[in-house]
Amino acid sequence: MTTGTSGIEALTERLAGGAVATEDDARLMLETPDLIAVGVIADDLRRRLHDNRVTFLRVLEVHVDQVPATLPARTAAGEIRIVGTPASVDTACAAVSAARALSPTTVLTGFSLADLADLGERSLGELCRRLKDAGLDGIAEVPLDRLSDATPLIAAARAAGLDVRRLTVDALTPESRIAMLSRARDLQAGLGGFQALAPLPREMSIAAPTTGYDDVKLIAAARVLVSTIPSIQSDWSRYGPKLAQVTLTMGADDLDGVAATDPNLLGTRRSPLEEIRGNIRAAGFEPVERDGRFAAIG
Repeated sequence: MTTGTSGIEALTERLAGGAVATEDDARLMLETPDLIAVGVIADDLRRRLHDNRVTFLRVLEVHVDQVPATLPARTAAGEIRIVGTPASVDTACAAVSAARALSPTTVLTGFSLADLADLGERSLGELCRRLKDAGLDGIAEVPLDRLSDATPLIAAARAAGLDVRRLTVDALTPESRIAMLSRARDLQAGLGGFQALAPLPREMSIAAPTTGYDDVKLIAAARVLVSTIPSIQSDWSRYGPKLAQVTLTMGADDLDGVAATDPNLLGTRRSPLEEIRGNIRAAGFEPVERDGRFAAIG
């Protein structure tokens, strides 16, 4: 593997000529100090896939143990998402029924596929059918780091009628980054149907925290190595507006976790909706709101 600036220049030329990126290419992107060149490579690919569009999703999160009786005031969600780990199958189904009652038409997702598999009270397929019957539309997260063989679990959920569109990561080490990206690419090749990969970990390591520099290079490497999954996703609420905005210039094209409830404390021009639109435009892109099925709204 060629390293350094010359290696990045060669990679840029190869990818511009239509070559498919390899694990060594992604590793080079993660290891090189040339952040600008890495960003140019990833941004070129994201623009070929999505032109100037950046999608975003307003999410109302409700905890599995505390689903509210009614929607909060001034809520406009493209997705209602049940978060937290259910203590039992019955707890999960009750949360789904309560969340579905909040809005019969809004896309309803919930749970980590790994958490559902860990319940172990019955087959995953039967559990997913019960969740579907209770009103669930799809699984919220498929954590690649927690599922040694995700294929049969994803297949079971889909066979039960649940959407499984997003691949995620709970925890990540520097040594596992390439393997995680390769796993996402292989799942898309084997099963298809994934719309987004969110490569940044949902749990922050206290012992070895990443930097923003590390995070945006991982976004870029994900865009290049996993080119068959349409969207590389960044989390607006978890990683903050500033880093999320930078990821848009490094290969990300979809922002998850935008607030669905507007407390109206700062006026219409400072609402969550206008803030996300303004940040996307400031990064040089055109904002497009979507729902939980990745369909544009409006």
